[in-house]
Amino acid sequence: MSSFTLSSTFNKNKVFILNRREIKKRFDPFYYVPELVELEKKVLSKKPKQLREYVRSIASGATPKRDEEEKYYSDIKNGVPFLRVQNVTEWGLDLSDVKYINKETHNGLLKRSQVFENDLLVTITGRIASAAVAPKGFEGNINQHSVVIKTESKEVSEILAAYLNCSVGQKLALRNTTGGTRPALDYPALLSIPILHDKRVLEITRRVVEQKKQNEVTAEKLLAGIDDYLLKELGIALPAPPENTLKNRIFTTSFNKITGQRYDPTYHRLNYEKFINSLKNSSFKICKLKDIILFLDYGLMPTQDYAFTEDEGLPMIRVTNIMKDGYINMDKVEYIKFNTPKLKDKIVQENDILMVQCGNTTGKCAMVTKEFIGYTYGSFSFAIRTNPKIVNQHFLFYLLNSKIVQEQLNRSITITSVRPNTTKPEVENFLIPVPPLDKQKKIAEHISAIRKEAQQLKDKTKEELKKASNEIEKILLTQ
Repeated sequence: MSSFTLSSTFNKNKVFILNRREIKKRFDPFYYVPELVELEKKVLSKKPKQLREYVRSIASGATPKRDEEEKYYSDIKNGVPFLRVQNVTEWGLDLSDVKYINKETHNGLLKRSQVFENDLLVTITGRIASAAVAPKGFEGNINQHSVVIKTESKEVSEILAAYLNCSVGQKLALRNTTGGTRPALDYPALLSIPILHDKRVLEITRRVVEQKKQNEVTAEKLLAGIDDYLLKELGIALPAPPENTLKNRIFTTSFNKITGQRYDPTYHRLNYEKFINSLKNSSFKICKLKDIILFLDYGLMPTQDYAFTEDEGLPMIRVTNIMKDGYINMDKVEYIKFNTPKLKDKIVQENDILMVQCGNTTGKCAMVTKEFIGYTYGSFSFAIRTNPKIVNQHFLFYLLNSKIVQEQLNRSITITSVRPNTTKPEVENFLIPVPPLDKQKKIAEHISAIRKEAQQLKDKTKEELKKASNEIEKILLTQ
């Protein structure tokens, strides 16, 4: 046999043939993708340094075993940020859904992988070679899917991050991966990535990041007005939040008032009582959530290993796929085997609302759109299906994301272990203002227009990033 036929997920529609003599030390297709081979030749012709030449030290972390999580994890107030792959992005660290570990673990078991300001963080499995620099004053830690690299300066870390995040750096890292269905970069492969050190890459990256920040500020201002609009349209005047004083934190109540209810003091704070009373004074009828929906249930708890492809299982919408902006992002997909018990009972439909039920992002909601019809959804989340005769699904979605429901959710949260969580009975009993359907539709359409405008700003950022990537590639390969 004188040749091999290879295919690669780098380009699903592309098959290429190699002569036997072209096969070197590896047999995985990624290594021989013609585009990646040619790119590396161009870069090597410019006599680059390897990443290892910029590294003073490197370490990866670890993840506590599932049966020991309670021992290691912590809350926000007393914990240290524990970074996962999704927290390391080309825009910097995203701490919106970060987990926390206790300080004993940070300074003991994971001392070698501590992260401080100006350190370079690089992902080595999953989303390969995403890089970010720890900001000023930061202290945290990482799991085993990333590495922390100490360089000689903040600027060096920033230049390396900008390079690894651009298309050239990403493709060169991709060529060095191993692992088949779950690509990974081991230390030798990561440290051997050729680096073209050019400050212009950092300048372009900073420009795009700054534009992103400006777009986000504008988008946040648009979205921040949604709650005020909702409250006004529903005739609800919420009480002002009380000052965080000792006097306001101490209160008394009678035993009769809490009999048959929870005994934790947070649940019975006076401001929650005032909040509930303000809802009841709405201009419209107040219903319990369970009376205006057709379905609310927990997601699927996997009982066996994940499948590898869509031919072997259904894609699962997990908590990490539910974004804080109310959209679903399936960049990272896990598949549930078709023979998993109860799988057929945990399938989402279009316009179902998914709500996070457990974890640091409890209460986060997203709506299922057409492309996700037929997916399953994971444990630690609820699927909520409205009764269209009573409530508009988009209206309810916006309401669930608003102060009106999120305050009720905050009240319902318990911490039975290290994870905040709410329960099905609590959520079913949330109080929901229900105007006539035509009023609901009008409110939903207005909010949808605001969200569309905000999303267009985000799309503009993506376009700017693509232009910048092309500009960087031209600078690096034609200089």
